[in-house]
Amino acid sequence: MKRVGVIGGGQLAWMMADAAQKLGVKLVVQTPSEHDPAVSIAQEIIFAPIDDASATEILAQKCDVITFENEFVNLDALSLLAQQGVCFRPGLEALVPLLDKYHQRRYLSDLGLPVPQFFALDEAENIKSKIESLGFPAVLKSRRHGYDGQGTFIINDFAALEQKLSYETTKKTLNQPLFLLEEFVPFEKELAVIAARSVEGEIVTYPVVETQQEQQVCRRVIAPAQITPNQVAKIQAIAHTLLNSLQFVGVFGIELFLCADGKILVNEIAPRTHNSGHFSLDACETSQFEQHLRAVCGLPLGNPALQCAGAVMVNLLGYENSHSDYQSQRQKIAEIPQAHLHWYGKTESRPGRKLGHVTVLLDNQNKESGSAIANGVGAAIAHIIESIWYPR
Repeated sequence: MKRVGVIGGGQLAWMMADAAQKLGVKLVVQTPSEHDPAVSIAQEIIFAPIDDASATEILAQKCDVITFENEFVNLDALSLLAQQGVCFRPGLEALVPLLDKYHQRRYLSDLGLPVPQFFALDEAENIKSKIESLGFPAVLKSRRHGYDGQGTFIINDFAALEQKLSYETTKKTLNQPLFLLEEFVPFEKELAVIAARSVEGEIVTYPVVETQQEQQVCRRVIAPAQITPNQVAKIQAIAHTLLNSLQFVGVFGIELFLCADGKILVNEIAPRTHNSGHFSLDACETSQFEQHLRAVCGLPLGNPALQCAGAVMVNLLGYENSHSDYQSQRQKIAEIPQAHLHWYGKTESRPGRKLGHVTVLLDNQNKESGSAIANGVGAAIAHIIESIWYPR
């Protein structure tokens, strides 16, 4: 597999570039806009919407294998291509239970994996009785196309729920459910793990990380997370169960809640490279992007271990509508010792948009142990980065 088609041309595809060069792989990207980050690194571009299966048919003629940068695809249309012999990795059947968040919850639950209580908003007359078992606050989620906090709402009472589900939305919900409602989990920490599975079924997992969110958007990632070895083992077991059950090929992101009683719940899963694994570009022997290409190309998986004592990754999020490239702030951040700044080259900033990220590597000279990162040097470094990036 030497020519890899990538459906989606955002920063996740853009970050595959160095790994593709290292592995001698050529990337052909299907993406809608000439301004998308991966346009600058691809060998060839097919400009078309992500869910345009006729464009994917053209992509398939130029590639040995096709993979995904995001989940906003039309599986029914792509399955016709798969029947004609087009090789998708991960396979389409692995994506079927994941793209709708309610189906994803059901799949996790049926596997016996721990998840928050949930139900689909498909029977308007039963909502009141069902929500009594969840209580308030509750979390309302769009079943499709939600990411970076979009499509996720904290609901504090029934009136707020009714307001959110306007009459028109509720009418649509009865025919084609649009939302699920789940219990609000008063977690102690949010965690994530990146795992990868090869064509032969080999699985590797990256260090479990702590993710820190604001307004449902990831702001910081601390690697490794300050949790017990037993909790790490439980999370690794969850990853193995999921990847093997799906017969998944590629990299897979799993977001989790750590509750006050030590219980771990699966929050959401992403069948692709994931923001929580960006630290691996600079901190690990094999980045998640190289790992994904290795898996989909049928190569042996690489070592996911940290090459340093720990790392802090901070997302550089848009805070205004602008066309600035923020050169001055980027320069100051890049001067932080052991900092590695990745700028995605997006031409437009808007509040909450991911414009880049910076990873700072921590070694034994500036901290005592990996588990001390979350409360010590890591938090201080994240504060320094954010004080440079965000206006006072």
